Amino acid sequence: MITLRPYQTAAVDKLREAYKSGSKSPLLVLPTGGGKTVIFCDVTARHVEKGGRVAILVHRVELVEQVVKALTDVGIEPGVVSPEYDWRPRRAVQVCSVATLYNRLTRMPPPTLAVVDEAHHAIRKTRWGKILTVWGRAHRLGVTATPIRLSGEGLGDMFDSLIVGPSTSELIELGALAPVTVYAPKQPDLSGLKRRMGDFVPAELAAAIDRPTITGDALEHYQRLARGKQAVVFCVSVEHARHVAQQFMGAGHTALHIDGGTHRDLRARIIRDFHQRTIQVLTSCDLISEGFDCPGIEVGISLRPTASLALYLQQVGRCLRPSEGKTRALLLDHAGNVHRHGLPTEHREWSLAGTRDSGRTATERDSTAAVRICPRCFAASRAGSSTCGACQRPFPVEARKVAHKKGELEEIDPRAREARREQGQARGLEALIELGKIRGYRNARVWAEHVWAARQKKRQA
Repeated sequence: MITLRPYQTAAVDKLREAYKSGSKSPLLVLPTGGGKTVIFCDVTARHVEKGGRVAILVHRVELVEQVVKALTDVGIEPGVVSPEYDWRPRRAVQVCSVATLYNRLTRMPPPTLAVVDEAHHAIRKTRWGKILTVWGRAHRLGVTATPIRLSGEGLGDMFDSLIVGPSTSELIELGALAPVTVYAPKQPDLSGLKRRMGDFVPAELAAAIDRPTITGDALEHYQRLARGKQAVVFCVSVEHARHVAQQFMGAGHTALHIDGGTHRDLRARIIRDFHQRTIQVLTSCDLISEGFDCPGIEVGISLRPTASLALYLQQVGRCLRPSEGKTRALLLDHAGNVHRHGLPTEHREWSLAGTRDSGRTATERDSTAAVRICPRCFAASRAGSSTCGACQRPFPVEARKVAHKKGELEEIDPRAREARREQGQARGLEALIELGKIRGYRNARVWAEHVWAARQKKRQA
């Protein structure tokens, strides 16, 4: 028997109604940690009871193991299509590694229901899409936290209806996710970096980010804000992940890195030790960004700038799962992602249409500044907040005034006055560069040098 929370039961009911109304391939959107696996296990069990066959598509070894465990916990013994398992094709439920299934597709009996985990990967030209096209007669169920792709392509080719569950902020209010505080102390200078396929070029990004000063800043903030807490660090490359782990170890923290090249047994042992808290900090490039389930993670440290909203939300979601003794999650954003994409708790509108605006917050669409950074503790709050959500200190605000100028009334924007005051308090060039990064300027150094040159000219005059 599968026990569902009320909002999960509501999602199952909506899926049932969608199928009854003629939908053949609904897509369920639910934030990371909201219980997508529990929901599709419930749907799977009901489908098998009616005599159906179910194939569940996942894309990493760790995710295969997690889904197999979730099914066996509720009394379903699946077959597994993955090199690490003996395949039992007669079983009614098959958990399939996409890469392995793609090579065995002609040997795989078609299911009557195909469940697609992390369904934002499923477009027609990918392996996911090609598999689903071959299984064209099967009903589908897609689940994802982020129904958006960096390329802007929609998911409407593979799914015909969208069912959106509670948002991240609603799940926090329900106690299903942990509250989160985001700190954004600095932004790396990414001016001049090229983009490929919509995101930063990995080699250039690694050169800009894999520096002792940036890692040292992340280490200093971890020790000050989250010392001793279980943390995952999102890095830009495998080599970067190694360097970060070494620097954390050098500071006395138990830290290891994992990547796709880590032997399966060693990788499983490292993840098990991290779950058991004998490893304090785990660093990786992409491997733990999607689907990695460890409720004990208390801190996410972002050293991976990305233009991908989906990747950003998937990474943040790693630390939002609730666990015993965990009262709040922390995100230490040293990559500037909160400036690009807004707070993870903001409401987002999703669509199957695939426009580039899908998933953007109202704040992001209507303002150049999605968040407000506290000048004292560097915590991120919603734009327009009057107090810092972390330290509770009020943001400096001056009352609106009316100034006379050549007979015309001009309203003075208090935000502009505050910006000038902050700029005046930045005494040196480095302080101006830092202020430009905090404000999210694309080329903070050029702006700072311009302001500094103007100051020097004024002093000379």
